[in-house]
Amino acid sequence: MSKMSFERLNELKALLNKYNYEYYVQDTPTVTDQEYDRLMEELIRIEQANPAWITTDSPSQRVGGEVLEGFKKVTHQRMMMSLGDIFNEDEVYTFNDRVTDVIPNPEYICELKLDGLSVSLVYQDGVLQYGATRGNGTIGEDITHNVKTIRSIPLHIDFKGPLEVRGEIIMPKKALERLNEERTEAGLPLFANCRNAAAGSIRQLDSRIAAKRGLDAFLYHVPEASQLNATTHYECLEKIKALGFKTNPYTCKCKNIKEVWNYIEEVAKLRPTLPYDIDGVVIKVNDLNSQRRLGYTAKVPKWAIAYKFPAEEVITKLKDIVFTIGRTGQITPNAVLEPVRVAGSLVQRATLHNEDNCIRKDIRIGDDVIVRKAGDVIPEVVSSIKERRTGNEIPFKMITVCPKCGSPLVRKPNEAAYYCMNEECDSKKIEKLIHFASREAMNIDGLGDKIIEQFYNLGFVTCIEDIYHVDIHEKEIMDIEGFGKKSMDKLLEAIENSKANSLEKLLFGLGIKGIGAKMADTLAYHFGSMDALLNANYVQLTSIKDVGDTIASSLAAFKRNERNLELIAHLKELGLNMDYLKVRDTGDNPFRDKTVVITGTLTLMTRKQIKDYLTSQGANVTGSVSKKTDLVIVGENPGSKYTKAVDLGISIMNESAFKGASGL
Repeated sequence: MSKMSFERLNELKALLNKYNYEYYVQDTPTVTDQEYDRLMEELIRIEQANPAWITTDSPSQRVGGEVLEGFKKVTHQRMMMSLGDIFNEDEVYTFNDRVTDVIPNPEYICELKLDGLSVSLVYQDGVLQYGATRGNGTIGEDITHNVKTIRSIPLHIDFKGPLEVRGEIIMPKKALERLNEERTEAGLPLFANCRNAAAGSIRQLDSRIAAKRGLDAFLYHVPEASQLNATTHYECLEKIKALGFKTNPYTCKCKNIKEVWNYIEEVAKLRPTLPYDIDGVVIKVNDLNSQRRLGYTAKVPKWAIAYKFPAEEVITKLKDIVFTIGRTGQITPNAVLEPVRVAGSLVQRATLHNEDNCIRKDIRIGDDVIVRKAGDVIPEVVSSIKERRTGNEIPFKMITVCPKCGSPLVRKPNEAAYYCMNEECDSKKIEKLIHFASREAMNIDGLGDKIIEQFYNLGFVTCIEDIYHVDIHEKEIMDIEGFGKKSMDKLLEAIENSKANSLEKLLFGLGIKGIGAKMADTLAYHFGSMDALLNANYVQLTSIKDVGDTIASSLAAFKRNERNLELIAHLKELGLNMDYLKVRDTGDNPFRDKTVVITGTLTLMTRKQIKDYLTSQGANVTGSVSKKTDLVIVGENPGSKYTKAVDLGISIMNESAFKGASGL
C-alpha cells in the first residue's frame, strides 16, 4: 500500500471517531447511516490488507468479534466503593446534618442514579487500556472486549498520562424492548429489566453479542481528580465531557439541601419519561477538598449518598409457602422470599391472599416472582415469572386443616378465605392478644409478639382480661431469662397507662371484623361512648358516612356473643376508659373528613405535629396530591406537590396560616 493509503486510514479513523461522537454522545449526527457504514467498510478493507496498521483505538474494534474463554481479574487502582442508601426526606436532611457538622454551607452536585452496571475505564496517554466491572470493589472483571463495542465510550482521547474514569453502562428502554422481541421470536427467556439486560450483555464472552445489544454509558467520576487538575466534582465532569466522554445532562448544582430535595421531587416526576431506567438520585459534596475532609467509613464515602426511589415492583425468589392464622381464624397463605428491598424496607414475606389468588396466578414454590407493597404498606406477590421456570417448581396446594389445632378448615359462602372455626384454637387466641396490645390499638409497650406468645404458652395471659392481671405472675415472669425487675416495672406501667386510652384505641383493639383503626375512630367520635355504640341500632349506624351493612352486621354479631359483653363489663371494672377523649368539635372544624397533604420545608413546626393535630381533628393525611385531595399545607420550597395542587385547583394553606388556625 502507498503512503497515501496510510494517510487515508488515519483520515478515516478521525472522521469515524468524529461522527461516532456526534451520534452517540452529542445526539446530533451530521452524516447518514449509509455514509458512516461506507467509511467503516473502507477502513476495515485497509486494515485487513495491512494488519500491522490495526490499533486498539481504531473504530473498527467496536464491531465485536473477539471471543474469550473466560474473564480475567483486574485489581482496581483505587477501591470502587458503593454508596449508602437513604429513602425519605428526613434522611436527606440527616445526611446534610452530618456533612454540615464538618463543612459549613456545602454545595452539592445531584446526579441521576442510573440503573445499570458500574464500570472503570483506564487510559494511558489517551488510549483505552482496559474496562473493568466493579466486582467486589477491590477486584473486578476485565470486560474491555465488550466495552469497545459501546459507541459512546471513546477508545482514544486527547490526554497525556494516566486517567481513570468511572461510570455506568446501561441499556436504554427501547434497546431492551427490541432485544426481548428478538428473544421472544427465538423462544428464549426474556430479560426482566434494563439493568439485568445490561449486566447480561456486558458479561458475554463473545463481543459480537454485546455489540448488537445497543448498550450505552454515562461517565460521572474521576477517582484521582489531580489527573485533571480539578478542584470540584463539577469541574471533573466538565473536563471529561470536553475529552469526549458522555455525561448526564440532568446533573445539577444545588446551593443547599432544600434545593437538593426540590431536585429529587422534580426527578421523580421526570423518571417515567426518561429513555433509560433510574432508581434514585446521587447526592455528592461538590468541593473535592471538602470530600477529603469528610473522608470514608469502612464501606462508603461520607461525602456522598444515594437517595433511592421506592421500588414499586421488584423480582425475587419464592422459597416456600407457609400458612398463618389470624385473630378471626382466617387462614392466609404467605410467600417466604429471598430478602429484597421494596418501597424502602426489607421484605422476606409477602401475602398470597387466598387459594383462588394462588391458583389464578399459578404461583409455585421455587418461582421467580414480582413483589410490591399493596397500598405502599403490605407486601404482596403480584405474579410469577413463568418464563424462568426450570421444571422443579412445586405447584400451590391449599391445606385442609388448621396448622395449629388440626381442626378442619371451612370456606364460608361468598368468601375466598378458609377459616378455623375452633374458638379454642391457640393461634387465634394469640393473634387476638397481639392485636389488642399493638401500637395502633392499646399500645402496650413491652408486650410484643414474642412476649405474648411466651406468656400464652406459660399460661400467664390466655385472654384479653389476663393482660390486666399479669402482675399476679410477676415473680414467675422475672425468672424468665432477660426479664428483670426493670423490664417488669416498665411493662406494668405500660399496661396501667393503656387503661386511659381513648375509646377508638380499645374499639380497634377488640378486633371486630371490618373495624380498622380509621373506622374505630369514626364510630367512637359519633357515639362518644362504648355504651352508646353498643346500644345503637342499624339505622343509627348506617346513617354515618362510610358505615354500611358489613360494619353494622359485624357489630350485631359482636353484641350477640355473650362472652364479648362479659369482656366489656370486666374491662370496665378494671378501670379501662370507655369514652372518646379526643376534642369533639361542636363548632366549625375545617379539617374533619378532609384529605390533606403536607409538603415543603417546615420551619414553624414538625410534620409529626401537624399530622397528629390533623388526625385528632378527623382529617385523613396522605402523601400524594390527587383529585381527591381537599387541602395542601405548604412550607418553604414546596415543589411538585404544590404545582399539582395549583393545577388541580386544590385549596392551599401556608404553614403560618395553618399554625394560626390550629393554635399549635
